[in-house]
Amino acid sequence: MKKVMKLIVVGALCAMTAFVLAACGGSSSSDSSSSGAASGGKYTIATDTAFAPFEYANSSGQYEGIDIDLLEAIAKDQGFEYELNPLGFDAALQAVQADQADGVIAGMSITDERKKVFDFSDAYYDSTVCCAVADSKYAKLEDLKGEKVAVKKGTQSEAWANSIADEYGFTCVEFDTSDIMYQDVSAGNSAACFEDTPVMGYAISTGNVKLQIIEEVDSSSEYATPYGFAVNKGKNAELMEKFNAGLKNIKDNGTYDEIVSKYVKSK
Repeated sequence: MKKVMKLIVVGALCAMTAFVLAACGGSSSSDSSSSGAASGGKYTIATDTAFAPFEYANSSGQYEGIDIDLLEAIAKDQGFEYELNPLGFDAALQAVQADQADGVIAGMSITDERKKVFDFSDAYYDSTVCCAVADSKYAKLEDLKGEKVAVKKGTQSEAWANSIADEYGFTCVEFDTSDIMYQDVSAGNSAACFEDTPVMGYAISTGNVKLQIIEEVDSSSEYATPYGFAVNKGKNAELMEKFNAGLKNIKDNGTYDEIVSKYVKSK
């Protein structure tokens, strides 16, 4: 009887030890799984849904744009696979922070505030922000007094709008995507919208929106910031190294200029 009890106790101790080791191993596995390619799979890269010319769905429902083409060229150069996940800008950032995506490329401005929660790549595009209107009666920022203006949630253009809202007396209304924001202005619900200049310029040049830019920040402004690829703070260092190495290579061999000039004719 004592022998049986002894075996039961030993068995229980072994089971507990196995459980503890499994728990510790599970934590390690979870950390490594945040890098898809590192565990033999694909990287999951989150992006925006409508931010032309950087990312947008074409008539066939396929995503294209500067960010999409750059990612493809860099992945080819560095020999890694990825799965693109168009979530919308705010949701894409949340997915990376929650380790549901390995990285994000979505026309994302590199700011000191974002550096607190993300690690950024070398800059791949320099951008400014602007204000655009549909009605010619709004010729300058002063004309927006007492009006509502549309801004895209979580962007540098929203930050600029918020910083001057009291000075010019307008109220900011948030939108999740650029296309819905443009529609709101075109419909007359908002007097103006604040957007990244290359994005607004592309939309106007292609005739997709009937808006005109009335103000743009200077390139030396704190709201004129470069775009970067990002990963969760302290994670996916290997993916970041590959992105930076690939970006340098495609800049050196001319692929970068070919991609940008495909979408931004003035570049």
